[in-house]
Formats: sequence, C-alpha cells, structure tokens
Amino acid sequence: MIEWFIGALLLIALIVVLWAVVQYNAMVKLRNLVQESWRQIDVELQRRHDLIPNLVQTVKGYAAHERETLEAVVKARSVAAEPGSSPGQQAEQENILTQALGKLFALAEQYPDLKANQNFLHLQSELTNTEDRIAAGRRFYNANVRAMNTKVETFPTTLVAGAFGFTREEYFEVIDTAVREAPNVSF
Repeated sequence: MIEWFIGALLLIALIVVLWAVVQYNAMVKLRNLVQESWRQIDVELQRRHDLIPNLVQTVKGYAAHERETLEAVVKARSVAAEPGSSPGQQAEQENILTQALGKLFALAEQYPDLKANQNFLHLQSELTNTEDRIAAGRRFYNANVRAMNTKVETFPTTLVAGAFGFTREEYFEVIDTAVREAPNVSF
C-alpha cells in the first residue's frame, strides 16, 4: 500500500514538473516573440527617422522662414531616435514627433509649389507607407504582449512566471489625441 502511495506521489510530482517545463518554455517563446516584434517596430521607426531629415530639407527650400516648425520636427526626431527607450517611452516620443510632422504637413499646404514638388511627394508617400508598416507592427507587437501578459497573469502559470522572473510586458500605444477624440459632426 505504501509503495502504491509513493508511486502515485512520484507520478504526480513528475506530471507537475513536466507541466512547469512546458509552461516555462511557452513563456520563453512568448518573451522572444515580443522582443522580435519590438525589433521589427524599431526597424520601421528607424526608417521613419531616416526619412524626416530629407523631408525637412525639402520643405526648408520652399518655406525657409518657417523656422519654428522645422526646428520642432528636427528636435522631436532627435529625441525619438535616441536608443534605449521602453515601448511606453518610445510611444510618447513618437507621438510628439507625429504631432510635429502634422504641423509640417499643414505648413506644406500653404505652399503650392512645395505640394507639387516630386521629391516632397515621394518623401510624403514613403513616410505614409512607413506609418502604415509601423501601425501593422504595433498591432502584431501588442497582440504578442497581450498573449504574454495573459500567460504571466493567469493561474496556475503565474506560479511558474513568478518563480522564473517573467513579468508583464509594456504595450506600444498611440496617445495622439486627434486619433482618440470623437469626431465633431454637425448637421
């Protein structure tokens, strides 16, 4: 009888250990997927940052006296391009850059020759394409973060996560008030 009881305990312990190993490996896989998807966003953000100086130079040729707007874009780009930011910090910096770019494009509306310039149109198109790729990357990254956070926070995998130091990941969110505001519709 005791041998049967010891055998049952060993079998239960083996099942628990195997389950913990499977959960640990799943969390490692998710953590790596989150990191990989963040690196993809980083590549697109770098592409965006590389396009901006060319765009500023093109606008500067047509709107040289609009110094304040151009300097705001350059400053925002410089801050956003600094390495080592967390996803939340990077999102905040990118939102400031997006607002500065919005002012730059609004400025371009005042200069018909600039709006017709092929280089400006090409850069604007490339930037729009890059923004779309960043948005797609952000959705993929946030989906991976959600999967990781769910795994880390749900019982019983939270026991394994706590034991091996897995923590919640940070989302990459848009904080642009223009995107978040409800449109004003009047008839």
